[in-house]
Order: sequence, then structure tokens, then C-alpha cells
Amino acid sequence: MDNRLLDILACPVCKGSLNYHKTEQELVCPACRLAYPVRDDIPVMLPEEARELSAEESA
Repeated sequence: MDNRLLDILACPVCKGSLNYHKTEQELVCPACRLAYPVRDDIPVMLPEEARELSAEESA
């Protein structure tokens, strides 16, 4: 994931910053506890496509 792209992307729900998890191919919003998928190097920033993180994952 390009760092410049990561710097401008924000969570569509809370507008907070995102963390890229390379092994899971996801952008994670720690505030909302949502993980947005990255498919073919393209972030899918739709709330309906996000998955909720479990308590263990968000720790």
C-alpha cells in the first residue's frame, strides 16, 4: 500500500485514520473497529463491505 494513499484515506464512518494490515489485506479503523478489504491493491471503502473486528483483533 502506497504511504501517500494511506495518508489521505480516512474511515468513511468516523473520518478517522486507518492502519494497513498487509497480511490480511485490510485497512483497519481502530476507532470504529472496522476492517475494510483491499482487493487487487484497491481499497474498498464501503461500510457495507467492512467487517467488524472482534475484541481480540482490536486489542
